[in-house]
Amino acid sequence: MRATGRAVTAVVGAALLIGCVSGPAASKGPEGQQAESKKADVKGRADDRVLVFSKTAGFRHDSIPEGIAAVKDLGAANGFAVDATEDGAAFTSRNLAKYDAVVFLSTTGDVLNAGQQKAFEGYIQRGGGYVGIHAAADTEYDWSFYGGLVGAYFKSHPAIQPARIEVEDHAHPATSHLPESWNRTDEWYDYRSNPRERTHVLASLDESSYTGGTMNGDHPIAWCQNYQGGRSFYTGVGHTKESYADPAVRQHLLGGVRWAIGAAKADCRPENGYQPLFDGTEASLSAWKQAGPGSFTLGDDSTLTSSGGLGMLWYGASGFGSYSLKLDWKMASASGDDNSGVFVGFPASDDPWSAVDNGYEIQIDATDAPDRTTGAVYSFKSADIKKRDRALNPPGEWNTYEIRVEGERLRVYLNGVKINDFTNTDPVRSLRDGHIGIQNHGAEDQVSFRDIRIKELPARSAAQGD
Repeated sequence: MRATGRAVTAVVGAALLIGCVSGPAASKGPEGQQAESKKADVKGRADDRVLVFSKTAGFRHDSIPEGIAAVKDLGAANGFAVDATEDGAAFTSRNLAKYDAVVFLSTTGDVLNAGQQKAFEGYIQRGGGYVGIHAAADTEYDWSFYGGLVGAYFKSHPAIQPARIEVEDHAHPATSHLPESWNRTDEWYDYRSNPRERTHVLASLDESSYTGGTMNGDHPIAWCQNYQGGRSFYTGVGHTKESYADPAVRQHLLGGVRWAIGAAKADCRPENGYQPLFDGTEASLSAWKQAGPGSFTLGDDSTLTSSGGLGMLWYGASGFGSYSLKLDWKMASASGDDNSGVFVGFPASDDPWSAVDNGYEIQIDATDAPDRTTGAVYSFKSADIKKRDRALNPPGEWNTYEIRVEGERLRVYLNGVKINDFTNTDPVRSLRDGHIGIQNHGAEDQVSFRDIRIKELPARSAAQGD
């Protein structure tokens, strides 16, 4: 049972100084300007344009007009233009170059000829975006490029009925607004293959919640991937007319479009083999300990939000050596001036200074100096600022860190983009064995975390791999 607005723990003591020696940074500088400009860019960019393609050569969904109208409404409200067509002649290199993403809205059968297919392949390979909705998976079975792009082909479906969707990724803009379980009525597709190994699954069907599912209990229903230079998002929802009037479905589609056009960032690399350290439940916090003052509050939305400080919540059940740590986080203030960080490689201790003196912090605050701002190994190495700026979502939106530790090498990925690569050479410190923790910095700093998970990796040389 989840706590409701419950403080996980609070330890009273003298103020401790972690991560920022003079408290939260006040300077806005280039970093603060960057955060604020991205905030203004949340909804879309003035020149973003999307093409909705709904040609059918097989079954035709009567919900297509509602789908087109919904995407146009989303564009009007969120700053991107929308054109709609059922003419395959629109698929030329010159015409496709006008669009940031192409939405295949319940297309069916063979809808493009060989020349049009080649133009679309080139469009994706040059960085274009694809959004597939529902029967987009029932399209172009003999075009292998498209099969890889959509992620999986349609196989069959039972009758329209209610079902429960389990949300697996709470950071992607297509699913960040959804509850842990999303109950809705639709026509639920089975697919010819499971896309999990090739794509990043955002949500899956609970086959025990309805009748007729045939995917043996692992039933992805929405996913994303980076594909041959472009971006691909697919969702199986959207059979019924009523779907497109549902605010949750509209937000789901908006998030997929925003990611596909590049207006929002997310980690869409395949993710398998991770074990939860914090899964949003109070029970999963039993292995965590608060060091120093302040606390984290467990909310009804399964997030931990920092309160007061300066302290740290750390995982005490075990240390880790070679691993990939992933977690989602967001800042509350519009400026990005919310100090917090993720600590790794420190010994067990109730003194948060132990983590400062013996471990490393990967910073979150977006407003400080380059070597102590988002993506930096705090005071040791700045992130690649250009890559970081392109990968960073603005305050109020979720970001995903992967912190990969192998030997004494520490790499930081922000929303799937590698932004820092650091190797420890300090004989006093070692990344080969240690604990992980998240910082609560001070009363003015509010940072939320969710879905902290880890995958242990085989020990190998720090020089290996990327």
